[in-house]
Amino acid sequence: MSKSSPKDLAELMQRANLMAGISLADIANDNGITVPDNLRRDKGWIGQLIELELGAMAGSKPEQDFLHLGVELKTIPIDHTGKPLETTYVTVAPLTNIQGLTWENSLVYHKLQRVLWIPVEGDRSIPVGQRRIGTPLLWSPSASEMSLLKQDWEEIMELIALGKVDTITARHGEVLQLRPKAANSQALTESIGPDGQTQLSNPRGFYLKIAFTQQILTHAFN
Repeated sequence: MSKSSPKDLAELMQRANLMAGISLADIANDNGITVPDNLRRDKGWIGQLIELELGAMAGSKPEQDFLHLGVELKTIPIDHTGKPLETTYVTVAPLTNIQGLTWENSLVYHKLQRVLWIPVEGDRSIPVGQRRIGTPLLWSPSASEMSLLKQDWEEIMELIALGKVDTITARHGEVLQLRPKAANSQALTESIGPDGQTQLSNPRGFYLKIAFTQQILTHAFN
């Protein structure tokens, strides 16, 4: 039973704050959902559970989770010190038809305008159901953070436009990185080749680096 979408930002934050300190099992039970034994086959389970509890509408559509509020939802697994345990997926990267695409009309820019971060205990030693939700954080990039994101995005997109997508590694970018985004390496999509012709490559996604999201959380909670 999905919850109604929050009518305004105050209601969204009220729902998010009410989850703080609650275990995933409690929320799953309230929604009649079975807790998986582990997340190997259910990688997106926690995010989907939080989306359901908060009334997010977007699902897998390429738009903000709360489009009417201009808010993107991101669950972020953290260790006992509060450090993020993995990079944060933002959106699929366009690999063709990118002429005229600018930072300001990119999906990365759109999604990162305002993010509701929901930290969740991520230590694998804690059974999935017993993991607790942390204090929510509503964040918008500062001018300097936005500048770093823009610079990384533009450099990565330039390499894609030059047909160098297969040379881009996770080390490219200071705060934003490009990585394969598919269930397996057999998945292929069209991209621009070195000669400007279309070639086949693995789908890619934009991810925020751990050091960047750690800085966001540290700045907010310390």
